[in-house]
Amino acid sequence: MSWTRGLPGALAVCVLLLVAAAGCGTGNAHARRGAESPAPVGKILDDTDESGRHYRELDKKQAPEVGTVVTPDASGGWDVRLDLHRFRFSRAGTAAKAVVGRGLAYLFVDGGLVNRLRTPAYHLPAGLVPHGTHHITARLYADDGTVWAVHGKPVESTADVTASGAETASPSGAVSATPSGTGTGTSSADAG
Repeated sequence: MSWTRGLPGALAVCVLLLVAAAGCGTGNAHARRGAESPAPVGKILDDTDESGRHYRELDKKQAPEVGTVVTPDASGGWDVRLDLHRFRFSRAGTAAKAVVGRGLAYLFVDGGLVNRLRTPAYHLPAGLVPHGTHHITARLYADDGTVWAVHGKPVESTADVTASGAETASPSGAVSATPSGTGTGTSSADAG
């Protein structure tokens, strides 16, 4: 085999490598199609929540907001509704990366995790909110498990509810907390 036979093959490989390299570009074409940016989102802080998940700091202008509305239901339980701004829930199985305005909400009663939410509505059974005053908190998390934060505080909202055992007698006793992008927005009322 002579070196002249190998030359056309080598040239073809070089041309293919050049074409492939040119096709890779800088990634701007990918961004133009409306795809998510691979750039880091926000700044990871040293602060963490109770379970050790780091806060992801955002500018207030781009940070999501959440409000919590809690109403008693006819069966003695509580209906929780989240009012969200600049935030959409991600589907189960979403890649574990932070995308501004995306993720899920964790619902806490008196600081204990009740559920991870991918919808704005949830029903709390009466047993989770026994007689007395309780704090129902919704906190927003990115899909990578970091906590959305503004000014070093988690994006969350807390509603204080008082369960008296007569919740079914006054279904109009809604308790709500205003949307918050800078920490806890707390509203207190007697729901029974």
